[in-house]
Amino acid sequence: MKSDLDALMEAENLDALLIIGSASHNPPMMYLTGGGHVTQADLIKKRGEPAILYCWPMERDEAARSGLTVYVHDMQAYNEDLRRNGGNFLEAHVRRYQRLFNELGLVAGRVALYGKFDAGHVFGIFSALQERLPELRFVGQVGESVLLSAMATKDEQEVERIRRMGQITTEVIAETADFLTSHAVQDEVLIKADGRPLTIGDVRRRIHLWLAERNVENPQGVIFAIGRDAGVPHSSGNDADVLRLGQTIVYDIYPCEAGGGYYYDITRTWCLGYAPDAAQKLYEDVLAVYQQLRSRLRVGTSAREHQAMACDLFEARGHVTVRSDPQTLNGYVHSLGHGVGLNIHESPMLSLTAPETQQLKPGMVITLEPGLYYPERGMGVRLEDTCSADAQGLFQPLVEYPMDLILPMKSGR
Repeated sequence: MKSDLDALMEAENLDALLIIGSASHNPPMMYLTGGGHVTQADLIKKRGEPAILYCWPMERDEAARSGLTVYVHDMQAYNEDLRRNGGNFLEAHVRRYQRLFNELGLVAGRVALYGKFDAGHVFGIFSALQERLPELRFVGQVGESVLLSAMATKDEQEVERIRRMGQITTEVIAETADFLTSHAVQDEVLIKADGRPLTIGDVRRRIHLWLAERNVENPQGVIFAIGRDAGVPHSSGNDADVLRLGQTIVYDIYPCEAGGGYYYDITRTWCLGYAPDAAQKLYEDVLAVYQQLRSRLRVGTSAREHQAMACDLFEARGHVTVRSDPQTLNGYVHSLGHGVGLNIHESPMLSLTAPETQQLKPGMVITLEPGLYYPERGMGVRLEDTCSADAQGLFQPLVEYPMDLILPMKSGR
């Protein structure tokens, strides 16, 4: 949580965090500002002190809505630097940061860099700045960074925002199911009112519309894949494919609040009209593993052990897993889950590579998503919910939604 930041910074021997870029679709900046229409800003968080937000004059009112102390960049000094250096933007930005750090008394120590901006722009500025301020060391954290460690546990308000996203997301899933099952069927193909086959692209466009109507975004798209594509975990699906009865459809939807806020992540697998025996068996195997693991996900257990359990359970049912064959493209081919928040993938990771010491904690929001994939057999099944710990320490879905495999067609088969 945010309240852990100072302790985490001390553990990593960091004197300050510098976050750059927009306040939207920029998780580190969103985390500490709450978002808003601030397109280019700098946030400094010194250890043991509140964060300070620096913005340009035109965005001062938007920046003030963050509730943070706001300083406005000195445009006169910036423009004078440009004039003196023949319009050299690099030099003007370097001198702007020099003034910023000097004003804060931050002229020595370790500063971790975060945020989203053009890589070349950032490299140019901080390479030059490092030479001007040799007592400061700019640090790029990879993997389990201070901010990701803080973000791994959510407060009640954050959990409720994710739950609200779940309620919106499941409304869209229900609309999708109703839309699909309302179509006429000809030769096992869903037919539109104009007589043409219904396609994946038709459905995907509807999903985008339903999300937009609810004022949420899906910046990373949506997975709606049928047949062979359902057997490739991150295949988004081919827009030209037609919707047919009896084929597995993997529907993985992960929208976020407008402006790049909190995500929700859920997957259902459907067969329209009926399910062939092979698809039914695959689904039953995945559902059984999901149910067994859900009963064991609790606070105080290790993230890694749940992936090991998933491998045990799938292997006992005769499937290859990433443990029995790390190169496999068939069977159980991915990790069991991940944290969800301002990033669609956050800590912890429920995988075999997770640190042995990493445990599930109160406040964590994680996915549970076992799946089986057989692309050459034209099928795949994944069942996924986003979960948080209840009062007893068991991880339960934030929003319940039916896991039925078969969606009966309203017009019959």
